[in-house]
Amino acid sequence: MTGRIVDYDLYEVPPRWLFLRLETADGVVGWGEPVVEGRAHTVRAAVEELLEGYLVGEDPADIEDHWQTMYRGGFYRGGPVLMSAIAGIDQALWDIKGKRFGAPVYELLGGKARDRVRVYQWVGGDEPEDVAEQAKAKVDAGFTALKMNATPALRRNDTPAVVDDAADRLRQVREAVGDEVDVAVDFHGRASKTMAKRLAVALEEYDPFFIEEPVLPEHNEFLPKLAAHTSAPIATGERMYSRWDFKEVFEGGAVGVIQPDLSHAGGITEVKKIAAMAEAYDVAMAPHCPLGPVALASCIQVDAVAPNALIQEQSLDIHYNETSDVLDYLADPSVFDYDDGYVDLPDGPGLGVEVDEAVLRERAGDVDWHNPVWRHDDGSVAEW
Repeated sequence: MTGRIVDYDLYEVPPRWLFLRLETADGVVGWGEPVVEGRAHTVRAAVEELLEGYLVGEDPADIEDHWQTMYRGGFYRGGPVLMSAIAGIDQALWDIKGKRFGAPVYELLGGKARDRVRVYQWVGGDEPEDVAEQAKAKVDAGFTALKMNATPALRRNDTPAVVDDAADRLRQVREAVGDEVDVAVDFHGRASKTMAKRLAVALEEYDPFFIEEPVLPEHNEFLPKLAAHTSAPIATGERMYSRWDFKEVFEGGAVGVIQPDLSHAGGITEVKKIAAMAEAYDVAMAPHCPLGPVALASCIQVDAVAPNALIQEQSLDIHYNETSDVLDYLADPSVFDYDDGYVDLPDGPGLGVEVDEAVLRERAGDVDWHNPVWRHDDGSVAEW
């Protein structure tokens, strides 16, 4: 049993994260972050089911076989819960492998394609207001790229004032930070096809870095039509969970940036494949990551080896992190020091981060975070 997987622990911690600690018989520990925001309990059950059913007692080195077993071993496949459970386990397996070889994961994936990764910073909240001042402060702190939500809740066909407000908000940010800073705008899937088109046309004047999730992924067939109305790059993918989910998007030709989430889309093993598919279609990648340090470290390992990696989301000071932030659970937070809008590739073995287990255990508990349920004036449910 030397070196085989013998034990695991799961820790739910604020603000809304789930950490997996995977241990081998000879004491090597790997970390993963398997979670669906607002569904941590559900993903926890899926992780336990996969580990007990397939991996405890197995050699952690056979990562591809383990991935295939977890995915194809069930007749019903895919979706956010299962793929997030697989993702966190996959991260932990790669962490163990890197520690065994004494090398960063990116060295085991073919070696780095860059020395550092550009990152962007969130400004504003779920219902963005007064973002220009925040944007200027983040640029003064050294960030060269920002992202903000486009609007609050939207009706299926909203007023001209709503469209004007969204455009004016981006105008204010653009005037505050200038043309040397990239500003992405997240629609958060709140817009109907009608509103997505109107907003995209209105925002184009201020040259957004990309417009993210302009419609729900259920309506991705609309994206080519939307692309015909705007020159702004279209980004999507945070609610897409495997290479098979991305096939239609690539073939449609409308998307310029894909955003798979390393804690939702099958982990390092799967996102490396999604990135390679995107490269074949001349599509850039900007992984989604409003999550914790293990998820971010996993993203950076794939960014390091993907020639088409554009920029990396990270959750420092994001509006979700009111009680805990991305650096709080690290023994050495300097691994995520940002300089001139970039983060250096970690040179430590595995994922390159050391989780502070004492802090993790102190804060672990029954974390009951759920996204808000928004309603329109008539009482009907709105997209958050």
